[in-house]
Amino acid sequence: MSLTVLPLDLSDLAQAEIWLELLDHYAQDPMGGGDGLSDYAKLNLVATMREVPGFHGALAWLDGKAVGLIDCFAGFSTFAARPLLNVHDIVVHRDVRGRGVGQALLAWAEARARELGCCKLTLEVLSNNTRAMRSYEQAGFAPYVLDPAAGHALFLQKYLAD
Repeated sequence: MSLTVLPLDLSDLAQAEIWLELLDHYAQDPMGGGDGLSDYAKLNLVATMREVPGFHGALAWLDGKAVGLIDCFAGFSTFAARPLLNVHDIVVHRDVRGRGVGQALLAWAEARARELGCCKLTLEVLSNNTRAMRSYEQAGFAPYVLDPAAGHALFLQKYLAD
């Protein structure tokens, strides 16, 4: 078994197509919403992502086949006064889960964050995604807590009308 993680180049049409297919694979999974990517996203996402500053992505290759991806975005920690890297998407194709692909992708993100001088990696996960939680814990992630008496942070969202 040969597993490698390489930086993503969305200007390479073959890589862009693979990336979009893997992202749609994730979006079709119940942990990704279950509906797949919208037609709009399929038509516009690659071109839009090429222009997003602070995007860092990679593809995982197992025996020459793309089987996973990680999408990260640069952010900033005001408390540390240093950059951070947020893992926005991590996808491992369902056919190869449990074979170390997720850990390899997270290790790539950590190495990239260190190259960028980041103080931390962040990510969000659905509370009932126990398999992902175990993987994240194995990679050293823990709930975000400033003061244990105040509890852990929650991730919230508000949709804005177009």
